[in-house]
Amino acid sequence: MTNFPTQDKNEKCQKVKIFTTPTAFTLPKLFKAYLSCRQRKRKTINALKFELDWESKLFRLQKELQNHTYQLGRSICFVVTYPKVREIFAADFRDRIVHHLLVNKIEPYFERRFIYDSFACRKEKGCHAALSRLKKFIYQVTKNKSQNAFYGQFDIKSFFSSIDKNILLTLIEKEIKKSLPVYSQKELLWLAKKIVFHDPTQNYYLKGKKELFNQIPAHKTLFKTPKNKGLPIGNLTSQFFANVYLNELDQFVKRELKVKYYLRYADDMTLLSDDLKQLKKWRRKISRFLKENLGLELHPNKDKYGSVWQGINFVGYIIKPDYVLSRKRVVGNLKTKLHYFNQGLLLVSSNQKQEALPLSRPPTKEEIKQMAAMVNSYFGHFRWANCYNLRQNLYEKHFGELKKYLSS
Repeated sequence: MTNFPTQDKNEKCQKVKIFTTPTAFTLPKLFKAYLSCRQRKRKTINALKFELDWESKLFRLQKELQNHTYQLGRSICFVVTYPKVREIFAADFRDRIVHHLLVNKIEPYFERRFIYDSFACRKEKGCHAALSRLKKFIYQVTKNKSQNAFYGQFDIKSFFSSIDKNILLTLIEKEIKKSLPVYSQKELLWLAKKIVFHDPTQNYYLKGKKELFNQIPAHKTLFKTPKNKGLPIGNLTSQFFANVYLNELDQFVKRELKVKYYLRYADDMTLLSDDLKQLKKWRRKISRFLKENLGLELHPNKDKYGSVWQGINFVGYIIKPDYVLSRKRVVGNLKTKLHYFNQGLLLVSSNQKQEALPLSRPPTKEEIKQMAAMVNSYFGHFRWANCYNLRQNLYEKHFGELKKYLSS
């Protein structure tokens, strides 16, 4: 009979410790970035291709990031004409995952530095939060609507194409070194630099009509910006980097100028005061700060001043002390789409433009569903304004054939 060795009851089991090098590019974080990236892009061709073998592709992507061999791929370049002509560079789906990975990792640290009254591309912010905040400011500056007050609105000229990449990277580096764990600083700085200095004009696929590019002003296209200037419109990182860049302006306005009633949505800023001369004085100081510290300038022809009782055009609404209205352009767009639908036409949305296409058959369930979703989106917008009569008028006089399909 064979005697097997047994462990003494008093013998303590030794735990084996496995030491691994900490990394900012773990698989769980990469998988989380993949899930957030595909939320609104899952039906796109590139997202579907990636999903066919997403496990091995994520493993490969993680290895490239850890080895610092990752290279950004080809972007899709196209032009949108609504609400104005703009050049868009859409990153490949694989690169979008990396964008989400970087933003997910560093955004919480920057969020602590951002002021409360910056509203674009931030969680629990957006245009409706900005609208509510401006209404509150108007109420306060007019002393409960008992006196007059003024507003000033300023716009940064060619903002995205004017961003200085060296200044931007310095701001990112400063916060990363200050707030993040030492083990991840080098990796995140490497990736941030990779994305910031990536030039999409060197590797892109052109989509849409080429003649549309001729409509873009020279100072608004990345194809004509100086070296190390400009960020592509269309990427998550560009939206986040814009807030990082303009946080310097926000801090200056709040800490140095001591402006109490100040809001910023992207590169549009609105200031309130009971003194019109004070607004113009702030404008001059803001202009000087932008030029000297961020290499930016205010648009010389887009300044707006006026009494708050005249109404402030902001985030798609006209805001007055007593009530809020939707902009005429928003209402007109909905009426146009309803008209096309009722005339047997469908409004087809593309990356280049919106056009009416003849429909020689009844709309499909999917087309009706899309139309209903579009109408609900507009009515969601109207819900934040005092426009009950407008909604009634639209339903009674402009829904037309759509009523029949929605009720069936």
